[in-house]
Amino acid sequence: MARLAAMFRNPFSFLFSGSSHEDRVAAYVIREHERGRALGEILEDPYVRNRCTPQEVKRLLDRPELIRALGDDVVSGVRTERG
Repeated sequence: MARLAAMFRNPFSFLFSGSSHEDRVAAYVIREHERGRALGEILEDPYVRNRCTPQEVKRLLDRPELIRALGDDVVSGVRTERG
């Protein structure tokens, strides 16, 4: 009920909100990379593959927080591998 009331207060709020499932996947990728795993390996995890389409993975690799956490060179290397 609270979500409905919030929507009436700001009917265009959905345009500015991020995808919560993409937020969770990004957090997972960052966490696993901090544990020492390679980005390519993480992106092949069932957790990521079951929650993201290939287009969503490409969008995920453009997220500023992911690039900051993993490093631009790591992200650009995986982008070129995946096409």
